[in-house]
Amino acid sequence: MEWLNALILGIIQGLTEFLPVSSSGHLEIAKFVLGDNSLPEDSLLMTVVLHAATALRTILVFRKDILEITRGLFQFKWNEETIFSLKIVVSMIPAAIVGLFYNDLIESLFGGQLLLVGAMLVVTAILLLFADHAKTTNKKVSYFDALIIGIAQAIAILPGISRSGATISTSVLLKIDRSKAARFSFLMVVPLILGKMAQDIMGGEINYESNVLVPLIIGFIAAFITGVLACTWMIKLVKNAKLSYFAIYCAVAGIAAVIYSLIFI
Repeated sequence: MEWLNALILGIIQGLTEFLPVSSSGHLEIAKFVLGDNSLPEDSLLMTVVLHAATALRTILVFRKDILEITRGLFQFKWNEETIFSLKIVVSMIPAAIVGLFYNDLIESLFGGQLLLVGAMLVVTAILLLFADHAKTTNKKVSYFDALIIGIAQAIAILPGISRSGATISTSVLLKIDRSKAARFSFLMVVPLILGKMAQDIMGGEINYESNVLVPLIIGFIAAFITGVLACTWMIKLVKNAKLSYFAIYCAVAGIAAVIYSLIFI
């Protein structure tokens, strides 16, 4: 049933986009569990809708931060908000370059690459373990830090590498304050998501049929609600240095995926 598939996809996207377990990796695993044709992740329209849910829930959770940044920018002064915005722009550069010039290569890494997903989940687990044992500091994000975190975000395009896990872990390993690391990680993804949505929409390849309206609505609501919960939960976990639990989960899921792909595929 399309509505059930959309619900499953929305929940997976909502939970795993912000929790450090890789949304792309889990969607690839879900294809093997439910069958390649049972999930609509290949639908460009569904992709745009889920991206919209991701952007909206991030804006909702960080509405105060975004409002402060917006107010600061409209003062047209060299203030803290302007500096923070420029750091966000710097962090976007690596992923934007990869998306613009290596899009075909990226797409080739998706669809049946369970071995790659498993290996990258193990990499995510290692990153989380290192980050969880890093010392707590009060350091803010510098321009150089923003670039390094942006490179981590670009690498996280690989299925199985968690975007939030990679960016937050990199931030913490750079000795950035945990709260500031989480805030920067979640805010830096909003412009990229909006840009990706615009690229997909302007590509002219979206096909809409009236019978998919209900699944789209279900997918959006599921992704939005679970995403808000996951985002809020993740911020608390980062502050309390509880990433090791997700490291264990990623390691187990990754090893299981590798073993399955080597034996049965």
